[in-house]
Amino acid sequence: MLLQLPTEPIPIQEIPIHKNIQLFIKREDQIHSLISGNKYWKLFHNVNHYLAKNPDNPYIITFGGAFSNHIAAVSAVGSLAGIPTLGIIRGEELQHKWRDNPTLLFAKRNGMNLKFVTREEYRHKEKLTEFLQQEFPEALIVPEGGTNEDAVEGVKMMLNEQTKDFDYLCTAVGTGGTIAGISKFCEENQKVIGFKAVDDTSLENKIFELTLRQNFNLIDSCFGGYGKINDGNVRFINDFKERYGIPLEPIYTGKMMEKVFELIEEDYFPENSRILCFHTGGLQGIEGANLLLEKQNRNLII
Repeated sequence: MLLQLPTEPIPIQEIPIHKNIQLFIKREDQIHSLISGNKYWKLFHNVNHYLAKNPDNPYIITFGGAFSNHIAAVSAVGSLAGIPTLGIIRGEELQHKWRDNPTLLFAKRNGMNLKFVTREEYRHKEKLTEFLQQEFPEALIVPEGGTNEDAVEGVKMMLNEQTKDFDYLCTAVGTGGTIAGISKFCEENQKVIGFKAVDDTSLENKIFELTLRQNFNLIDSCFGGYGKINDGNVRFINDFKERYGIPLEPIYTGKMMEKVFELIEEDYFPENSRILCFHTGGLQGIEGANLLLEKQNRNLII
């Protein structure tokens, strides 16, 4: 087994607020120095089940964008296990610029091969997956974001005795695997809120297919679109770190926590509610975000 269960419980930190409710954050970002947050759990069963089959020529293939946390995590898994990896990267314009991209550079240094495809090709990942499976029949092909049934089973381990006493469980949503796992395995009385980082109207159906429960609600937290970072987002992240000592990245957890604070101010949560937010990691993305902000002569994430 390559990915192990943590020997110490993941810390849950209280965020003091001036309302008659309690807010906490579970620091899944601290689970591993290179395989961060929910990516660790999404890959947990995918990788361990695959390696348990003892493939003669192990190979891990996956998909992602220029600053993908998932690409970074899979490359780290490959490096730790000594398994070759291939990342199918959205955007052929990156082919000669990957050295300027901290995420792709990190993946390359971990030994990941990168194949750049057009956005049109990338939209048809199912067809790409079929070709890749034919070319590499022994390979483990993990979908974009790591979301599949094994990933949902892995996310189950983000829940434990410590998480049972909360009324609301909050997570950022990209491809939907993390919220599906939380929804599927949480307590009957708990409500699950997903904060969408991407404007995808098909997400609700995708999540329901994985969880088969209707205990979740999705809230738009795009703040202008996936990957878009406004000055307010940067201010919130920097202020949050200064006040509570917790770093957030600007695509998922930063936007989630900013929206949670807005909802608290709007009295969305009933009095005496206990709210738990999952810090799903992805802090590697801060460096890439700052490169873009610097080019625009804007304030950086500290």
